[in-house]
Amino acid sequence: MRLLISLSSPRVFRSAVPADPSRAAGVRRMVAAHVRHWGLPEVVDNAVLATDELFANAVRHGSSGPRDLITLTLEYSERELRVTVADPSGALPRSCTADSAAESGRGLAIVDALADDWGTAPPEPGTRGKRVWFTLSLKGET
Repeated sequence: MRLLISLSSPRVFRSAVPADPSRAAGVRRMVAAHVRHWGLPEVVDNAVLATDELFANAVRHGSSGPRDLITLTLEYSERELRVTVADPSGALPRSCTADSAAESGRGLAIVDALADDWGTAPPEPGTRGKRVWFTLSLKGET
């Protein structure tokens, strides 16, 4: 796992993680640790769950295997926490309606329910793929 840490305003944490489902628990712990370190206990659970869903989608739909990297970026400003998950696929995520017996297909609906806003963005300059992000408002901000 490669780490790039910057604690300017806004505070930013970035990590590149292999696109491997076995890394999901570590991603959850990493997000929880940083959000708690920044003193944002009110959004820890939602940040961890929504990030977990986006990471799972990036691994399953946005990568060709563990040699690919998924980049996670956490940005904390006075008003919000923004989490961005970047993968090497240019295919945009699609919401779908999963029936009650389906074992998958609810990830974006979960992100939509937890986050104050979410969307997609083009990749960072010089890279390929896409970024999927969500925001959580802080201290009652909407």
